[in-house]
Amino acid sequence: MTASATVDVIIAVRNNAGTIERAVRSALAEPEVGRVIVIDDQSIDDTALVVQGLSSGQFAERIVLEQMPRNVGPAAARNRGVQLSDAAFVAILDGDDYFKPGRIRALLDRSDGADFVADDHLQVREGEPEDASSTTLLLGLEREIDLTFDTFVAGNISQSRQLRKEYGFLKPIIRRAFLDRYQLRYDEKLRLGEDFALYAKALAQGAIFRVIPSKTYIAIVRSGSISSNHTKLDLERLRDSDRELGQFASLTEKQRKLIRQHYESIDARVQWLNVIDAVKARDLKTFVSAFFIRRSTSSYLIGKLLEQLFVRFGRLLLVGGQTAKRR
Repeated sequence: MTASATVDVIIAVRNNAGTIERAVRSALAEPEVGRVIVIDDQSIDDTALVVQGLSSGQFAERIVLEQMPRNVGPAAARNRGVQLSDAAFVAILDGDDYFKPGRIRALLDRSDGADFVADDHLQVREGEPEDASSTTLLLGLEREIDLTFDTFVAGNISQSRQLRKEYGFLKPIIRRAFLDRYQLRYDEKLRLGEDFALYAKALAQGAIFRVIPSKTYIAIVRSGSISSNHTKLDLERLRDSDRELGQFASLTEKQRKLIRQHYESIDARVQWLNVIDAVKARDLKTFVSAFFIRRSTSSYLIGKLLEQLFVRFGRLLLVGGQTAKRR
């Protein structure tokens, strides 16, 4: 362990045997990283064996592996990692992502006066190189910014004709003293949006959240990720966590309105799943009632229905065209 080590990297992982070594090695390559704390959330593949192999060699003092007795979800697994860490900063790394060299140094260099420091993400599709034409940026920042509660929440609200900023996907280094001062941890009820909930609560408590334009976090985009394959219960829990956030006494009325808008944007997605269930069950009452909850929800649902009609119409045209060719 180097004398300059001030950051522990926490990797909450489940079934990433094929990528966990790359993730761990990328963190260990950073001189400022003291330990890499891997919380194996009851993997059923060889994830733990891969980490054990790394920790039995030259990295024995810098790797901590803990295997959870049951699947607890990413929030609880990360909280266990925070509990095991004693570094001034903790950094979150997903088991299929990795750091580019110099990432931690760049974040620490901008950490004076800040409680969270993150950088932009280079989003790379699984199996493709970093320089592939499909590679995109999470934010596309051109300059350093300090997020406010307002810009953070507003950026995570889905709106028509406006791209979400997806600030909730950022993976900052986090000043441990700030988390402890305000007794902040990941909400263990959440299996979706746990980052958003933590960052929003921290900003409500006055956190300085800095984002720099460097692109040294490589986020692998997978079709099977939790964020792209969530359940209705996942969405409901994320939606309902906004009620707790709205209770912070420090929030202004404008900020409470933003939280309500975020709540409604998540609830619209819940109602869309209710509509799908109602169609399958031929439940006309549930189908119709979803459109009368609020105007914004009705607009969202109509848009989703039109989208599905266009998709199905396009498929019919494709099938019709193929049939005509065979004739």
